[in-house]
Amino acid sequence: MGSEFIRIGNHTIGREYPVYLIAELSANHGHCIRRASELIHAAADAGANAIKLQTYTADTLTLDCDNRYFQINHATDWDGQNFHSLYRQAEMPWDWQPQLKKIANDLGLDLFSSPFDSTAVDFLEEMEVPAYKIASFEIVDIPLLEYVAQTGRPVILSTGMATMKEIELAVETLQSNGCNDIALLKCTSAYPAPMESMNLKTIPILGAHFGRPVGLSDHSLGCEAAVASVCLGANIIEKHLTLRRNEGGPDSSFSLEPSEFKEMVKAVRNVERALGEVHFGPTRYDSNNTDFRRSLFVVNDVKQGDFFTEENVRSIRPGMGLAPKNMRQVLGKVAQTDICRGTPLSWDHIA
Repeated sequence: MGSEFIRIGNHTIGREYPVYLIAELSANHGHCIRRASELIHAAADAGANAIKLQTYTADTLTLDCDNRYFQINHATDWDGQNFHSLYRQAEMPWDWQPQLKKIANDLGLDLFSSPFDSTAVDFLEEMEVPAYKIASFEIVDIPLLEYVAQTGRPVILSTGMATMKEIELAVETLQSNGCNDIALLKCTSAYPAPMESMNLKTIPILGAHFGRPVGLSDHSLGCEAAVASVCLGANIIEKHLTLRRNEGGPDSSFSLEPSEFKEMVKAVRNVERALGEVHFGPTRYDSNNTDFRRSLFVVNDVKQGDFFTEENVRSIRPGMGLAPKNMRQVLGKVAQTDICRGTPLSWDHIA
């Protein structure tokens, strides 16, 4: 078992703390640093806590090779490309990243990245990023996990297609190499991810099994899955952000526009407030409405010495008399005094 809390920048992440909201820029920069900057400002305006980049080049991820092994022939928006051309289209120039970190930090946002090899880790260490995100497909890259862990920084780990044994190995690898501040994200590695593929019920199981902060890396359309995940204990939500979906790009189809991201943040914060805490009994919001409860009232005039019966005592609103649970104790008793119809019954009325 590990720590139930991690800290990134000025944020503590875990149960009883606000959900940590990450805006993933991914390939939505469109090879324009101005657009990347606009995305960071949009994320800050929408209420995000952090910006996440990806640090790689096409050559560090794959080979520039056109044989059949390197063709993408799956049911995705990327069909017909080879891996190298996709990553050339999606990669972010490394020399932008320190500039973008300053922009994000000046706006009060954390900025960190997903490294895809040791050279990216070395580069991000020079940037002094506050954490690392391991992408879902890289969870099985044990040498990369070892290298990242040795930085001593917190790690957010997307689980993607990983089996429980693969997740356990990844966590053990991080721990044994010096990283104990680990968070786990449920993730469906489909782009976009259909709702029926999300399996959000996995989130509390991850949390219970590993004893660590958990969350959702969300590639579904819309924000319903992200909001629902909060009800299941998500401490982190990562969601792609784009300025305009119709501008296209490798990730645009499953990204939120700024207004949508803002609505997601609002919904998440409202759900957090609604979840509240375990509580029974009146709250400060409904304590004035106790009058709308039932209580025992005299419903026909009663003279001193009369018996209380079902004809002259009833359980009705408002709740100003004896509690209804006392009805059997009251019936058959004698009135201590005259009582007018519409009087809330009290013990003083009973001989």
